Amino acid sequence: MELKNALFAKTDIKLTQWMARNGILFLRLSVGIIFLWYGFLKFFPDVSSAESIATRTIEMLSFGIISGKSAMIILATWETLIGLGLISGYFLRETLLLLFMQMAGTLTPLFLFPAETFTIFPWVPTLEGQYIFKNLVIIAAGIVIGATVRGGRLLPAPEKV
Repeated sequence: MELKNALFAKTDIKLTQWMARNGILFLRLSVGIIFLWYGFLKFFPDVSSAESIATRTIEMLSFGIISGKSAMIILATWETLIGLGLISGYFLRETLLLLFMQMAGTLTPLFLFPAETFTIFPWVPTLEGQYIFKNLVIIAAGIVIGATVRGGRLLPAPEKV
């Protein structure tokens, strides 16, 4: 039993160290791929499932100044830039600023279009509402990634005092 516990502890330590070394990179790359993919799709009319609500949200937030195709091209470019920034690791501060601004816009349909984002406000989101709520995870990922722009990192174990 002791050998089993020692093997488990050794394996656990190695896995934890590996996760601490690689977790932020994988987080940054995976969120970057999502933004690059979804952003790229928005360049093509009627391909993105978020096109309708995204266009209407941008129209409302810009007081009608930006509408239709222009709104989608701007959003597609914005999301693609976020994706490229996260994947490359260059200009992370600027990339995260774009990400947080985009996320603020992404959450607004919950308030602008509650009839479309909830079946029972505010407790039961529709499929579109669920799609929007998942962005809370992306916001949290952005915060974690942001903690590393000045050299912050994950530690596999607390430092001994």
